[in-house]
Amino acid sequence: MSLLEVRDLKTHFRTDDGIVKAVDGVNFSVEKGQTLGIVGESGCGKSVTCLTIMGLNPKINTISSGEVLFNGEDILHTSASKLRELRGDKIAMIFQDPMTSLNPVYTIGVQLQEAVLLHRDVTKKQARARGLELLKAVGIARPERRIDDYPHQFSGGMRQRVMIAMALVNDPDLLIADEPTTALDVTTQAQILDLMMRLQQDFGSAIMMITHDLGVVAEVADEVIVMYAAKVVEQGSAQTIFKHPQHPYTWGLLGSLPRLNADVERLVQIKGQPPSLLNPPRGCRFHPRCPYVMNICKEQEPELLPVADHADHLQACHLDDETKEREAQKLLAGMMAEAG
Repeated sequence: MSLLEVRDLKTHFRTDDGIVKAVDGVNFSVEKGQTLGIVGESGCGKSVTCLTIMGLNPKINTISSGEVLFNGEDILHTSASKLRELRGDKIAMIFQDPMTSLNPVYTIGVQLQEAVLLHRDVTKKQARARGLELLKAVGIARPERRIDDYPHQFSGGMRQRVMIAMALVNDPDLLIADEPTTALDVTTQAQILDLMMRLQQDFGSAIMMITHDLGVVAEVADEVIVMYAAKVVEQGSAQTIFKHPQHPYTWGLLGSLPRLNADVERLVQIKGQPPSLLNPPRGCRFHPRCPYVMNICKEQEPELLPVADHADHLQACHLDDETKEREAQKLLAGMMAEAG
């Protein structure tokens, strides 16, 4: 049994303009100790998927359906009290901007202690000791002093380390990281990713890494989901996705990755803009931007089906297998040539 299994998940929002289909029939699973990367452009449904799993979407205008099985229990339809028991304990989340996630009027220590006291039968002294232990684990210098500092006294990279400490303080089974390195410089990004991978080995947590950066996915993920316009368009192991990409959108994402020896003018551009989720295109949602579009793409939505001879590699595209493999290898050969 998978640690987390998501079945036909749909999350729609009522708005003044109509129903926004933010997540529209997503399926995936996460195994214990595994890292799953979910990648796609802004607005494709990555973060909403995670917020739905955590039960953090606003109840007043959210319509959710499907199943979210955590250790075999459907938490999508469970009670609010049960979700509160799980959040911060068995399932934890690292948000994109720690400055808006940390309370500016409380010290780091108070916020770390609160996370422990909510879910463990311990004293404040024991909770503080656990907070210190995690601050040391995430590389905060002089944690005995910094634990009494406020969020504004930390740099962006240090605040993100504090958020990781807070997420891991109760040894969660599943850690959801929503663009955890987006606001950080490249050096700090690398440090945070290395830290998360090291802590994953130490704590044994499964990780869902939400990002728009395929470079991050290549570095940390075991399995990859590529989302476009609220749907999964390709899914498989990281090695398979990067060596045998089968969807034109994945080709566009890979082609847009900057390389040290590449001419910037030769980067692949995905033309156009993502569609409105109020009124998505008929047929394949990527067809208005796809250079390989055919008539069937405009009329019939492609199913997410296994690639020939690779049952664990799924793709949703009407192109024939020979064309997809040829174009994929052409793209990869070009990338290798540019990289020297």
